[in-house]
Amino acid sequence: MKKLLLLFSLCISCTLISQTNARIYDIIQDVSAARIEADITTLAGFGTRHTLSDTVSHTRGIGAARRWIKSSFDKISKNCDNCLDVFYQKNFVKKGDNDRIVKDVWINNVVAIQKGTKYPNRYIIMSGDIDSRVTDANNFTDDSPGANDNASGMAGTIEAARVLSKYSFESSIVYVGLSGEEQGLYGGKGLAEYAQKNNWEIIGVLNNDMIGNIKGVNGVVSNRDFRIFSEPVPPTETERERRARRFYGGEVDGISRQLARYIHKTTKTYMPEMNPMMVYRLDRFGRGGHHKPFNDIGFPGVRIMEAHENYTQQHQDIRTENGIEYGDKLKFVNFDYAAKLTVVNAINLASLAWAPPAPKNVAIGGIVEPSAKLKWNTVEGAVGYKIYWRDTTSPTWDHSRFVGDVSEYTLNGIVIDNYFFGVAAVDENGFESVVVFPNSIFR
Repeated sequence: MKKLLLLFSLCISCTLISQTNARIYDIIQDVSAARIEADITTLAGFGTRHTLSDTVSHTRGIGAARRWIKSSFDKISKNCDNCLDVFYQKNFVKKGDNDRIVKDVWINNVVAIQKGTKYPNRYIIMSGDIDSRVTDANNFTDDSPGANDNASGMAGTIEAARVLSKYSFESSIVYVGLSGEEQGLYGGKGLAEYAQKNNWEIIGVLNNDMIGNIKGVNGVVSNRDFRIFSEPVPPTETERERRARRFYGGEVDGISRQLARYIHKTTKTYMPEMNPMMVYRLDRFGRGGHHKPFNDIGFPGVRIMEAHENYTQQHQDIRTENGIEYGDKLKFVNFDYAAKLTVVNAINLASLAWAPPAPKNVAIGGIVEPSAKLKWNTVEGAVGYKIYWRDTTSPTWDHSRFVGDVSEYTLNGIVIDNYFFGVAAVDENGFESVVVFPNSIFR
């Protein structure tokens, strides 16, 4: 009888975790392309948002733009009974720090924190960039509307705050406008150092940089494709960890890559019409984005962006040459597409913020045995755990088994040599943590 009750309980749990959550569909429906269009239009209307541009004017320059962004976050907070802590986080950069800093400048980020109810020191960050530029990276006076790069990402971040501020989450969510991206990723570096100094536990950074273009320079047009860039392993890994990878694997299983897989899975579950493309690279070839400074000090972070870029509209003086219209203008932004990628962010922020912490100290065993064994430390808030595995050449976690509220499990008949494995924690509503790749071996 006890065995029957246990099996019945396990079946109920399996049914529960296989279901999608209605609140996620509500979030999807609530994101507004019209509001995003209005915000991108306002941001582009500041003329230029170059990091070194005017900070005094009420209508032009980065000063006016960041004050408007802060006022937008303040308004959202007022509407949710002051649920957001809104402030400037700033760092001073001296002239000559690099060849794109031609005068002393304060790098001001605009931060809005929605504190978690259960794990307030666990943070998931969504970022957009405030600044813009033209062809000459040091030209801070000419018009640089930056409609797609990166008013789209900034507007998406504001819209995500509008939608998610209506909910209460167990972990904290940070919505932030980062400055100084075009001058050397200064905003991300400043906030990453601030987070480290204040002992934040960052479980994910979703950096949005250009989420509004659907027509590529190669002629491809798609409003469904988007890219998730992630580095393979953290640059902070130790020599001991690097040597272990030679024997046990994990070359493509770092914390940022697991975050990318999480975003891919959540998107395919709730937005099957979208095509998330995981790109196994820190960023575009030879280029960088504001998730990098977080990666540099060991935090997981990815770049979310359009799949099909048009280089005639990036970092360009506004002009027409040989019949080609150059410049990052409002007319080239697809607002419905920007809303879709905002939804991608919002549902992943919510899923992570509602999920329990990831299991700690995941260990794997089963060398020269017919079964794979895993064990882990249990975490508060989890009703059970899910073991994932995949072919060693597969980019995604393709197989899984919910194993209940246990701290170890044996996958009988699954040979450890042929697959990669990981473990996620699951709560009573089916929300899962990021998958944790084993970090030790046992026999």
